[in-house]
Amino acid sequence: MQQGQPMIVMSEDSQRVKDKDAQDYNISAARAVAEAVRSTLGPKGMDKMLVDSMGSVTITNDGVTILEEMDIDNPTAEMIVEVAETQEDEAGDGTTTAVAIAGELLKNAEDLLEQDIHPTAIIKGFHLASEQAREEIDDIATDIDTSDENLLRKTAETSMTGKGAEVNKEHLSQLIVDAVRTVTVENDEGENVVDLEFLNIETQTGRSVDESDLLEGGIVDKDPVHDNMPVEAEDADVLLLNEAIEVEETDVDTEVSVTDPDQLQKFLDREEQQLREKVDRIADLGADVVFCQKGIDDLAQHYLAKEGILAVRRAKKSDLEFLSEVVDAAIVSDLESADADDLGHGDVTRDEEDELFYVEGEDAHGVTLLLRGSTDHVVDELERGVNDALDVVAQTVSDGRVLAGGGAIEVELASRLRDFADSVSGREQLAVEAFADSLELVPRVLAENAGLDSIDTLVDLRAAHEDGDVKAGLNVFSSDIEDTFEAGVVEPAHAKEQAVSSASEAANLVLKIDDIISAGDLSTDKGDDEGGAPGAGGMGGGMGGGMGGMM
Repeated sequence: MQQGQPMIVMSEDSQRVKDKDAQDYNISAARAVAEAVRSTLGPKGMDKMLVDSMGSVTITNDGVTILEEMDIDNPTAEMIVEVAETQEDEAGDGTTTAVAIAGELLKNAEDLLEQDIHPTAIIKGFHLASEQAREEIDDIATDIDTSDENLLRKTAETSMTGKGAEVNKEHLSQLIVDAVRTVTVENDEGENVVDLEFLNIETQTGRSVDESDLLEGGIVDKDPVHDNMPVEAEDADVLLLNEAIEVEETDVDTEVSVTDPDQLQKFLDREEQQLREKVDRIADLGADVVFCQKGIDDLAQHYLAKEGILAVRRAKKSDLEFLSEVVDAAIVSDLESADADDLGHGDVTRDEEDELFYVEGEDAHGVTLLLRGSTDHVVDELERGVNDALDVVAQTVSDGRVLAGGGAIEVELASRLRDFADSVSGREQLAVEAFADSLELVPRVLAENAGLDSIDTLVDLRAAHEDGDVKAGLNVFSSDIEDTFEAGVVEPAHAKEQAVSSASEAANLVLKIDDIISAGDLSTDKGDDEGGAPGAGGMGGGMGGGMGGMM
């Protein structure tokens, strides 16, 4: 107050939510995101249809894909989406689990806030529980022989179950394990390192999924530029070219005045000579096959065919970069400065039925996983499922620790955390117990999505674990409680550690906020939309409009 008048610090248009209102706002936004993907969890999870503003349709139950594609217009919700993105980057799978646990942590934290427990105590309790959970996961995890092909296949199958790849998971899991093994190397410390950079995934529609294949080398989905060219070459010298085999054009607009037909002929002859010189240069280098990222002139195509050189134009940059590893070649940007050492060596064969070139190098480290499906939507979802499975198998090979799935690890962790809570003093003990309750969301949702009674399932699981069956989980197909590890439901320990860690950190980040101040609209989208009150502009416009179709 200044001489009886209030001091105005913020503009009239600014919005502010603080204290309990801010906490309620943030928790509601975060829970809305979590609830949007909960129904996709597990083998019996449902799919989401995402339709963008252009009418393009994506059908998936991959958590991170759903959250990335959704039109989320809320700052708190964006923080929860980051949980899924981090989980995807670090572990490759478990995104839905991480987000669902984060939402449940905030739901249980809201109950503690209602009991006048300060957010700082909840945050400390969650942190203690998260650290303890990671230690318990390491204790429960089973160390495996990373050369155990059967176990690696089970890990891949577990990841693909419930996704588009599930129907052919036996065939695909074998391809995935073979692919990961091919790109696995041993570092100086004797540890396995999986370099997925050397694994390329190509898709093709119009064929059955069980016709998917793993190929040593790379694939180029192009045709020869001339009908008279050879279509195959064994032990070929391969030139990867990032320069057009065309008449060079000036950087500025030019006009040429011709007064004599001979001058025009000389002009045309000079253009032809330029193309001839480029082709002669390629032939002098000894190239048998040319993959060109840019265009090839019609006359140059004719000259290349006469030289017996196989040429492909408009090859993708990513294909050229991958082929450089496969055939051990440099990507040439200037023909004049190129030499024979820039060429790679390998076999190039043609599949006329699929209209593909297969390129195999000597001792090629790179491999290509060719995924086939009936339609674009099928292939897209198949690719997402296979990508997750590849990451999971790669993590398992690198880390060497696995866990029983089907909710077994979550129930065991919850039991151990409740025991741990007895050793925690103060109000943090309630937060640790709330953390334990939150972890049991996973088996509850697995049961719900399978049409089972979640309470009965959880009671049976708790009873099994109290009897000492650490690996007792839910078989959603038979509705039985069994040793899921023996049943082949296997998850990587690293993914579970990351999910618990990401969920708790995101929940703590949200809980620590007690004041939201915005210069207008609370949404992260700074468009032309006018922001109203925080509840309407931020939550209503952002979450209602962006996520209304998902609720």
